[in-house]
Amino acid sequence: MRIIAGKYRGRTLSAFRGDGIRPTPDRVKESLFQILSHKIAGARVLDLFAGSGALGIECLSRGAGEAVFNDASHESLAVLEKNLRLTGERARVYQFDFRTLLKRVEGKFDLIFCDPPYKESYLEEILVLVRERGILSEDGLVVYESEREETGAEGWILSDRRSYGRTNVTMWKL
Repeated sequence: MRIIAGKYRGRTLSAFRGDGIRPTPDRVKESLFQILSHKIAGARVLDLFAGSGALGIECLSRGAGEAVFNDASHESLAVLEKNLRLTGERARVYQFDFRTLLKRVEGKFDLIFCDPPYKESYLEEILVLVRERGILSEDGLVVYESEREETGAEGWILSDRRSYGRTNVTMWKL
């Protein structure tokens, strides 16, 4: 797993290995960041199921203004901290269930990355919480990665949908 572009391009990130751990493949990341390239500079980013932090760190490498990371797993956060040290970036890192984080986090985000365990389906719940809290910026996107096609929630617009083998990526806006 590597950083694809930006000031940390080519650096190899550590990954946590375990049951249910599935890092976003580089080819999916490349395609995703091509689509999002115009939204990243100066953006405030939330990596909700951060794992190793690869998505948020990729954003920081490409000029995001701030990244907030969250993961419920202590082991994943240890890997994330190691990867942040590799880049020298400072970021806010939380260890909460995604629901708790979404209920507590302050401010608005331009990009909210959601890459939960594939066996789980949290899309509708996440979209409802994001809308209730008003934490998505006016032109912001929720980017959701899953194994199956999922429908959104009331009031949300599907902005983009891509499939890469078993990986489905959907982008949602208000």
